[in-house]
Parts: sequence; C-alpha cells; structure tokens
Amino acid sequence: MDGRWHDGSRARSSNDGSVVDEVVATASSPRCVVIAGPTGAGKSALALDLAERFGGEIVNADSRQIYRYMDIGTAKPTAQERARVPHHVLDVADPDERFDAARYRELASAAVAGIAGRGRVPLIVGGSGLYLRALTRGLFAAPAAMPRLRRALEALEGRRAGTLHRWCARLDPDVAARVHSHDHVRLVRALEVLLATGETISVQQRRHGFADPVVARLYLVVDPGVESLKQRIESRTRALFERGLIEEVRALWQRGYGPQLAAMRSIGYLEAGRVLAAERSREEAVADVMRATLRFAKRQRTWFRAERDVRWVHPDSDRRRIAEEIAAFLDVPRPAAL
Repeated sequence: MDGRWHDGSRARSSNDGSVVDEVVATASSPRCVVIAGPTGAGKSALALDLAERFGGEIVNADSRQIYRYMDIGTAKPTAQERARVPHHVLDVADPDERFDAARYRELASAAVAGIAGRGRVPLIVGGSGLYLRALTRGLFAAPAAMPRLRRALEALEGRRAGTLHRWCARLDPDVAARVHSHDHVRLVRALEVLLATGETISVQQRRHGFADPVVARLYLVVDPGVESLKQRIESRTRALFERGLIEEVRALWQRGYGPQLAAMRSIGYLEAGRVLAAERSREEAVADVMRATLRFAKRQRTWFRAERDVRWVHPDSDRRRIAEEIAAFLDVPRPAAL
C-alpha cells in the first residue's frame, strides 16, 4: 500500500513505506498500536473505543500525564475512563522529579510486556514524539547525567529566563526548533550532552537513527485538519478553565510545587499561575493558553510528519477504516464498526 486510504481521502503517509512498520523485529516482539497526534486532536476518545473493541490496554505517551496531581491541565483520563480501559504510565512521578525519555522507555516497555503477556493489545497513546520514538525504536547511548553541570545551567536560567533556549538556538538549532523555551529539562539535557561529548544531541540522534526496533507497531497519527484542530483546542482550553485549572494550580502550589518547576511552567499551568499572581486576568490567560497550544500543536504536526511509516487518520470519518487496518495488523477478525 502507498500510505493512503484506497480512495485517497484524508489519511496520508509520511513516506512511501507500508502501513505496517517494516523494520526487522524479533518474532516475540509484542504488536502495538500507536495512536499519536497533536494535542486536542481526539486521540483519547478514539483510543478508548479501539481498546474496548480489540481487548486493549492503554499506555500513556504524554510527557505531562506522568505527573501526579496534574490532572485537569494535562487532560488526564478521568476515573470513569480508567474504569472502562486499564491505563498505564500515569501518575508515576511527582512534579518536582526529573523524568526523561530513558525512564519513560523503561516504564512503558514493562507495561507493554505485561499487557502482551496477558494476551491483550497494547495501545500507546499520546503526543510526545520523543517518548514514542524512544519506546518503539530505542535510544542512543547518551552520557550519564552530570548533576553539578545541570545545577549550574539551571541557575543560569534562573538568573536570566530564556538563556537555555538561546544557547541551544546557537549551538543545537534542531533542539531549539522542537523544544519549547520553558522545557528546561530537555534544554539542559541537550547542553549537557554537547558539553560532555563535544557533539550535539541532534547529531548523535541522527547517527543512531532510532533504528533499534523494540516493538512491531502500527503507527496512526490522528489529525482532524488545521481548522477543526483549532476549534477543538479553543473549546478544550475553555473547558480546562471551567473544570478548575486555576484551582488545581493553587493546590499544587500549596503542596510545594511552585511556579519555578519545569512541570509547572508547561502550557496551561504557567498561564493559570499568572492569574494567581495577579499578572493576567482569567480571560487573558485563556487566550494565552489557546495561542501557546496552537503553536505547540504545529510543532507536534511537524514532528510526526518526519516519522517513518505512519498513517495519518481523521478521528471521526476514518474510524471504520482504522478498525480494518488494526484488525489486519493484529491478524484478528474485524470488529463491529466503531
């Protein structure tokens, strides 16, 4: 197949590879369905339906839903949704803990193995492209963490906001292009690798090529189209504030997780914190979150366009075809229409 639906509609491939990943994988590798895409695209609702139809369990691949107490701003699955389908790799770290792709890969790989061992189907769901790539294609051998260097870099950022991103823009533009200026964890890691090895993390990642297949996967990128995505993001942003995002941030501050933490400077939490600090009105914060989320979604779409052997699908109109593709990939009878 050439990466398109047979009638040429909506779905598209990032290259001319087959719909099923053609990398060499061992016969014992679990078969996973990846449901990726930009924030607000409709991944979660689609994944819940697919998991119920195919006897699956969901492995989180959202870099913020790993944190405890951060529920509303991350659009974390509700208790009702978790009751419908088992979820894994949620609430595995406190907001002040350092968490990276290597740790994610360790936890998610264990979850995938457990799900497959129970005869269930792992569905890896989220929009964190690096986490997805690390889980499905492996990681290059990076140097060990250097705590003193990290503290020094973080102190520089504390004295002058934006320093880390400006340095990366000069020294490793690829990282600066894909990492938000508030994502201090990844910016620090990029500079740490450069200073430790004399070579940028981007160069090392390209050399590795993420070419160590960990699982056999069918990679679906959910995308409703630019205009629909914009409307979904605007609606979801308003809903987050109506559900109590500002109150959630206040509660996190009271727990000791203040605005200086990287997790608390992510989209939504940063803007809600500015309302609490009387720096912005609620209405201004809503608009700020919408703009930041739209920019983030654009970066996510750019990332997924660069991925190999992916199928772009519409979360609503392509559901029947999605079910057919998954059934073919898993070699099981096609379930009733979604």
